[in-house]
Amino acid sequence: MQLKSLVAILPFFLAVAATPVQQATCSNGRTTANAQCCVWFDVLDDIQENLFDGGECGEEVHESLRLTFHDAIGFSELLKLQGKFGGGGADGSIMHFSDIETAFPANNGVDDIVDAQRPFAIKHQVSFGDFIQFAGAVGVSNCPGAPRLEFLAGRSNVTQPSPPDLVPEPQDSVVKILARMADATFSPNELVALLASHSVAAQDHVDPIIHGSPFDSTQDFSIRSSTSRSAKGLRLPTASSNPIFLQTLLQGDVIPGPDGLQVGEVKSPLQGELRLQSDGALARHPITACEWQSFVNDQSRMATKFRAAMSKMAILGQKRSALIDCSDVIPVPKPNAKTPSLPAGKTMHDIEKSCLIKPFPTLSADPGE
Repeated sequence: MQLKSLVAILPFFLAVAATPVQQATCSNGRTTANAQCCVWFDVLDDIQENLFDGGECGEEVHESLRLTFHDAIGFSELLKLQGKFGGGGADGSIMHFSDIETAFPANNGVDDIVDAQRPFAIKHQVSFGDFIQFAGAVGVSNCPGAPRLEFLAGRSNVTQPSPPDLVPEPQDSVVKILARMADATFSPNELVALLASHSVAAQDHVDPIIHGSPFDSTQDFSIRSSTSRSAKGLRLPTASSNPIFLQTLLQGDVIPGPDGLQVGEVKSPLQGELRLQSDGALARHPITACEWQSFVNDQSRMATKFRAAMSKMAILGQKRSALIDCSDVIPVPKPNAKTPSLPAGKTMHDIEKSCLIKPFPTLSADPGE
């Protein structure tokens, strides 16, 4: 093409590039960049009121976030190389075939949230795979200080059950966990980023007697019976404080439950808190220790890494180009700033420093005993 011709058509291309994206108006006057995303505003209203108790950051949030992982991690490159079905990843198979997948040992307890979510997906005629990831992203948005997660829609309802034994368990060794995550295309650093989710998590089945025990002390809810589904004050790391990464490095000297340590559990630094064996080991392992430590007092970095890892996880087994970006439907979480600090009564001597190449940040302790 001659230069004169190129100059002649250049204004046309510039005009096309400058044309603003046509916003679609949905229910209650809300707008989105794509009209196909409008249905998700209706889903949002429904689950905020009827699944998340009016938009709380409670137990249904941590169960929904857990479900995003347990559905998506059913994905194995190694099985594919062996000519076997390697799982569909984030495809909703855990909801389609709940009678099969919730029986896997590592999926113990997810049947409750699967049963709670399924009617919403059916009511709004959206795919199970889409709904699981949407509910996780909306739930996280209810937690002050959390990042706003990406949400892409358009997953098919055509799937088959995930192969067994693809979900890591807390009693697994670091080597086994890293190998499983690598098989699902995640690096060690991406795994550490995903574990930021444990600041909005609690255990229900490692030690059922103390059902609902949190993994850090910022989650202000008491031990509940196994029949309870109510939790107040549960939240992700605040805007400048990442308690799960700090408190997992504190020396453990407490056995939370009355029947001693259970499989997958190690001693905790605080009463009422439960530490997973896998979290404690990853925080101290040479491969992951420095990445773990880097999140102790850098919430911005943690939020960026967590969002990226969650975005990758949410489209395992999917083609990004075939999905529609409906992220603008996800609410913006409220900020919640707090200077990182040690729990009351703890000192820097209680930190088990495991990263040998970077100094540990100096922190003060909260008042009290």
